[in-house]
Amino acid sequence: MAHKKGQGSSRNGRDSNPQYRGIKAFGGQTVGSGAILVRQVGSTWHAGENVDTGKDFTLFATADGVVQFGTAHGRKTVSVLPQA
Repeated sequence: MAHKKGQGSSRNGRDSNPQYRGIKAFGGQTVGSGAILVRQVGSTWHAGENVDTGKDFTLFATADGVVQFGTAHGRKTVSVLPQA
């Protein structure tokens, strides 16, 4: 009789979940306050008007409005413009 377990699947059940990164709300789309706009690794996109950055560089809206992508000072930015 074997005294060691075979290297079966019961020990191999660990795998991390995917990160689902990318742009979640596109330009011209209406979003609410707290909506996630971009999930990213590092600060590829920077927070613009009415947008804040989470500790994992997630960009989220701080006000209701329309998403706008652009550049400012050589950086790619994401802003949320309030609807008039």
